Order: sequence, then C-alpha cells, then structure tokens
Amino acid sequence: MAAVSEVASRGPSQPPSHPPSHPPADEREGMLARLGLRFTNWAEHWFPDAYVFVCLALAVVAVAALINGATPAAVAASFGDGFWSLIVFTMQMVMVVVSGYVVATSPPAAKLIDALAGVPRSGRGAVPFVAAVSMLSSLLNWGMSLVFSGLLVRALARRTDLKMDYRAAGAAAYLGLGATWALGLSSSAAQLQANAASLPKPLLAITGVIPFTETIFLWQSMVIAAVLIVVSMAIALWSAPSAKQTLTAQAMDISIEAPVSQVHKPERPGEWLEYSPLITLIVVALGGGWLVREFATKDAILAISNLNTYNLLFLMLGALLHWRPRNFLNAVAKAVPATTGVLIQFPLYGGVATILTTAKGAGGHTVADQISHAFVALTTHSTFPVAMGIYSAVLGFFIPSGGGKWIIEAPYVMQAANDLKVHLGWAVQVYNTAEALPNLINPFWMLPLLGVLGLRARDIVGFTCLQLIAHLPIVLFLLWLLAGTLTYMPPVVPG
Repeated sequence: MAAVSEVASRGPSQPPSHPPSHPPADEREGMLARLGLRFTNWAEHWFPDAYVFVCLALAVVAVAALINGATPAAVAASFGDGFWSLIVFTMQMVMVVVSGYVVATSPPAAKLIDALAGVPRSGRGAVPFVAAVSMLSSLLNWGMSLVFSGLLVRALARRTDLKMDYRAAGAAAYLGLGATWALGLSSSAAQLQANAASLPKPLLAITGVIPFTETIFLWQSMVIAAVLIVVSMAIALWSAPSAKQTLTAQAMDISIEAPVSQVHKPERPGEWLEYSPLITLIVVALGGGWLVREFATKDAILAISNLNTYNLLFLMLGALLHWRPRNFLNAVAKAVPATTGVLIQFPLYGGVATILTTAKGAGGHTVADQISHAFVALTTHSTFPVAMGIYSAVLGFFIPSGGGKWIIEAPYVMQAANDLKVHLGWAVQVYNTAEALPNLINPFWMLPLLGVLGLRARDIVGFTCLQLIAHLPIVLFLLWLLAGTLTYMPPVVPG
C-alpha cells in the first residue's frame, strides 16, 4: 500500500518530513501528558538501538557468570552452545511478523478498513473505536494489529465530516501493542512454552510444556484482557482533545491520500504464472488440506497453540487474500525489513539464556540458580506475582523484546515459581501482562506504526503515558488477586 511503501523507502526510524504546524506541546497538554512527552524526548535522544541492549545484557550475564565462579572457557562454551538454540523459534517469530503484515495489507483488508472507517459518528468517538479494533486484532496477531490499525486511522482521517485528533487516534492504534497483544494467540512466551521443540532444553527441564489452556485461555487471563480493553477505551475517549484543541492530519500537514490500486500485467511469457491465481490456489489447497486435517484430528486449542500451525494458517490466508503470487511476494518483501531485529537479536538471547542456565560456578550453581534463590528469599507464594510483574515491566523497558526477554527471565523466575508453588501458566501470564506495560512509553515498538501514520513518538506518547498510569495499578492488583484462584501443578516434561 502507498503509505507502507513510503515507509519502506524512508526507513521507520527516520522522522517524518512534515513541519510542526501546531502549538508547542506544553501549551496543549496537561501535567501527565507533558511528563510523558519529556520522558520520550529523553528516550529519543539517549536510548540506543535494541541490538545494543541485548549485547549489553550478554556482557552483564557473562560477567555475572564469571563472578559466580564459572571459568571463562565455560562461559564461552555456554554462549556458543546456546547461540543457535533458538533458531526454530526465531524463524517462527519472523513468520508471525510477515504473515500478520501480509494479511493486514491485502486488498480485502483495505475494503474492511474502509467499511470500519464509516462506523464512528464523531471525531472524538473515533478514538476509542480505533482502540477497540487495535486491541481485539492484536489478540490474533500483533504484527497485523499495528499495520491494520494504522491504516484505519488514515482512512478515518480522510473523512471530511469527522474532526478527529490524529495524534489521539494514533495513540489508540498503538494500544494493541501496549495492552493486550501478549494475552493473545501471538504471545511469544505462551507460544514458546506450548511448543517443546522450540524450548531450549535447560528451560524445558524447569517448566515442561505449558499448553494454551493453562496460559492465554485461562479464564483469569481473559478477565484481565477484558478489563484492559474497557479501561483503555475509556481513557482513549476521555483523553481525546476537545474540538477546539483537536489537531487533524491536514492541520499537521500529513498526507493521508488513499493508495491507488494498480493491477500489473505480465510483460513476458515467463511472468504469466506470477500474475495467475492458479499457483495460489494450488498452494492454498495443499496448505488448507493439512490445516483441516490438523484441526479435525486434534483439539482446536492444542492445534492453534502450535506455532507452525498458527503461522501456516495466516500465510495461507495472506496468499489467498492477495490472490496473485506477485502481489503476495511484494507484500512479503515489504514485511521483511520489520524482522531485522528478531533475526539478529534472538541468537544472542539464546546465548544469554544458556549462559544463565548452564555455566556453573561455585557449588555447581548457575546465575539462574542464584537469581531464583533470591526471588524465593524475597517473596512468598502470594507476593510473587506482584514482584515478578514489577520486575518484568521494568526489565521490559530496557530489553524491548517479548520472546527474547522471556528466554532470559524464564529460567530463574520459573524455577522460583516452582519453589514457591505458583501456578506455572499464571507465571507466564504475569510476564505477558506486565511485559506490555513498558511498550506504552517505549518508542522501539512504536516505529512501524509511526511510519505508517507519519508521526513522531512524541506526538502520541502523551496519550499512551496516561494509559500506563492507569494500567499499572490495575494490572498489579489483578495479577495478585487472580493468582489466588489457581492451584500449582508440577511441570510436565515430555519423555
């Protein structure tokens, strides 16, 4: 689509070219929004790339292992042994991004976006509507949610009868990543724990396989998701600027023209099949046949919890929606740049996790053993969910990677959960719920959406900061309250 093509050529990390045609932020926003803007300004100036964070994490863990008594040779061996331990999971997460992007940018999705853009009756009402679409779609696929919601905001901004604040709507489009994505089907931690083949062996021995029925499909998890959706929509509505203070996309000098659909024709005989749906139908028929058999022979929840099944389902849907192979391939090519961080960072996360769990020092204990013992010493069965939630949220701001960060945390927090007899599936959901909180103010995850919208992080973070302030106490309270409704079960390790 035109907006996404513009982003691909410009690069998501470069600021948009539109000049600020609105008054200074401090004159527009209240105290909380100003605080969020100042924080993001600081982050934009001083925060390095996420790759630097994982390298720093690797250095810290390696030094910790040496201080713990491990030899340099043992630390190096653990790093090398673990470097490729996540190769399967890395590719699976890449496909989550690609498949979500492909579905969100398909022609039928564009028609759906136009239809949804006709629903709101007021500019202010459009903001919570976008929030609802973003959060609900993120439960299916977080990559799709970002692109789809961003394109919906652009479609709404084209409506001349609506005076919608473009910044508030952009912030609402981001709420899928800031509130609910980790509670849905594309949760990297839940997906990883449900697939024995994707888990590093040391972690598998600690946690066993935890199916979706014990993580995202727990009724307690669904309660948290429902509460966050309602609260987020309410804040999105109440924080939307009044008509006098509304800044539209036109007022911000942002181009929101609808993309022009172009149907190309083959220029030579060898390209005929690229533009024929015949190849698509053959591939989709084969993939669809396998999916039908998979869901017919297995429990539906068990089937969808397999990352390979999940990704194949979305890829086949994307191929079918794009119809022609050339259109499908073009969409895949535009999605690939968004996977760079996953491809280069996850092998390092694998090395970090293996050092944590296998580089033994004094008394035969690893760094993960020492941290888990500290968790057990400082918390109890009832306080563990809150302590883990705070820890995961704080760490999530410095290591902005859901699946990669879980690989680092899981060995010691899950061992502590075992020791304290905390429900292991709930421990995963504690992580998932808390993991999303720092996303609300961390510019890293905003980049793809900001590229689609043509905004800067500072344009939306004042609104998302308000969401964080409201979410934090609610999330911590629910994590503590609902933990008491669950009973510990020992890990189930495949034979």
